Amino acid sequence: MMINTFEGKTPVIKDDTYVHPSADVFGDVDIGSGCWIGPGARIRGDYGRIVIGDYTSIEDNCVIHARPDEQTTIGNWVTVGHGAIVHNATIRDWVVLGMGSIVSDWAVIGEWAVIAEGAVVTQRQEIPGSAIAVSVPARVLDKRVEDAFKKEWAQFKKVYVDLARRYPTGLT
Repeated sequence: MMINTFEGKTPVIKDDTYVHPSADVFGDVDIGSGCWIGPGARIRGDYGRIVIGDYTSIEDNCVIHARPDEQTTIGNWVTVGHGAIVHNATIRDWVVLGMGSIVSDWAVIGEWAVIAEGAVVTQRQEIPGSAIAVSVPARVLDKRVEDAFKKEWAQFKKVYVDLARRYPTGLT
C-alpha cells in the first residue's frame, strides 16, 4: 500500500477504512469511514482533490483522479465496480458504477443512479437520480431504479463494509 504525501498534501483516511496493500492513495485525498479500497486501486490527488464519502467501495483496479485545482467527489454508500474510472466528476450517494464504466470530466451522477458495465458517461453529462444509463456514450433508459433493487443493493453494499472490517486481520 502506498499512501504518500504529494507536494505537502497528505491523504486523510478514516481509521476504519481499509486500503489494500497494492492500492495507491496520494496527495489531496479525503476518504470517509468504513470504506473499502481494493487491490490495484489508484486514487490520485496530485492535480486536484479527491473526496470519498463513508461506506463506499472502490473495487479492484479503479482509477480516481481530478483536473488541476478541481475536485472529484464520490458520495456515501457508492459502489465503484472493478476497473471503473472516475475523472473530475461528482457521484452522489448510493450510486452503482458498473465494472469498466467511465465517468468523465464534470459529469454528475444522481443519487441511486446505476451506470451499466462498460458505459461511458461523457463530459458534462448529467444522469438523474434513480436513472439507469447504458452504452457508449451513456444513454438513460426509460425505466427507473425500483425500491426492490435499492433494498437488494443496500445489502450488497454492506458486504464491502464488512470486508473493510475483516481484511486487516484476515489477510495473511
